[in-house]
Amino acid sequence: MLQERTELPDGLLDLASQELHRLLGGPTLIHLPGEREAPLFVSVLMHGNEPVGWEAVRTLLAGYAERSGGLRLPRALSLFIGNIAAAATGARHLPDQPDYNRVWPGSELPPTAEHDLMARVTNIMATRGVFASVDIHNNTGRNPHYACVNRIDNRFLHLATLFGRTVVYFLRPRGVQSMAMADLCPAVTLECGKVGEQYGVEHAREYLDACLRLSAIPEHPVAPHDIDLFHTVAQLKVPEAMPFAFPPAAAPLLLNPELERLNFRELPRGTALARVAAGAGMAIEVRDEQGREVTERYLHLEDGELRLSLPVMPSMLTRDETVIRQDCLGYLMERYDDHLPPRR
Repeated sequence: MLQERTELPDGLLDLASQELHRLLGGPTLIHLPGEREAPLFVSVLMHGNEPVGWEAVRTLLAGYAERSGGLRLPRALSLFIGNIAAAATGARHLPDQPDYNRVWPGSELPPTAEHDLMARVTNIMATRGVFASVDIHNNTGRNPHYACVNRIDNRFLHLATLFGRTVVYFLRPRGVQSMAMADLCPAVTLECGKVGEQYGVEHAREYLDACLRLSAIPEHPVAPHDIDLFHTVAQLKVPEAMPFAFPPAAAPLLLNPELERLNFRELPRGTALARVAAGAGMAIEVRDEQGREVTERYLHLEDGELRLSLPVMPSMLTRDETVIRQDCLGYLMERYDDHLPPRR
């Protein structure tokens, strides 16, 4: 059940993410006033084991309160604090829960109570004339900090490059926060590095502060030299029935232990992702942004290794076995700079 508030509960900013559940009790939407009325919408803890968003928000708000003697913001803020039950246990989501960032309007998953929850949040923000939307995540695997968009639109790209020059455009998975909010306002997802890296918290805090101070989001094109735009073309998944491991363990699918070092590197054809036992088949499934199975386009078996059939750039490749099972092994991208909106 959604909790909706118009002020910060006493003591909230003193709590780490794993402590929020005992104060809030459930997913909570908090509306705070600001000098400009159209609110910035910020969502944190869509995944309970990714605390960077909450840490950035609580340090940001505490700083405003300390400097001004009260919480006076340059723009109204609507803060959605998501899966605090999972955060209490350090889990992405609990076993009886869906992924909170796969159940927003547009989701392809079977309906759940969480779908209704996210639809309600979206409807509330539609009535409030939301200015922009930011969903904040930690990242699995070794990746640079980057922003994601779901529309090739100048406003979205400006909002993304305010975080950094590396921007990823994607259409899958469906049901993510940024895709739902894109119908209402410019929306981005921030990927802020691994859990525990203080720079991720600082980077996200500085970005949110900059967003709160924006009077408008530019509509003119982003200069090509200010952006590296990539397009996610495919998702890599290990089938549920396929046992896998990393060396020195043994399994029919033995993943490259250096996978995370391959992220955001342009890899040549023939790069090995895994070693596959005889009779295990392709062992990794690849689906494109329409959800079509395209494994043989991107991967082939050669000398017992699963290798790339095309030059690609991966992202989010991870050694986290829980994430591989609950979500995916990673994504494949292509450069997309030629699709930047032209100057009028």
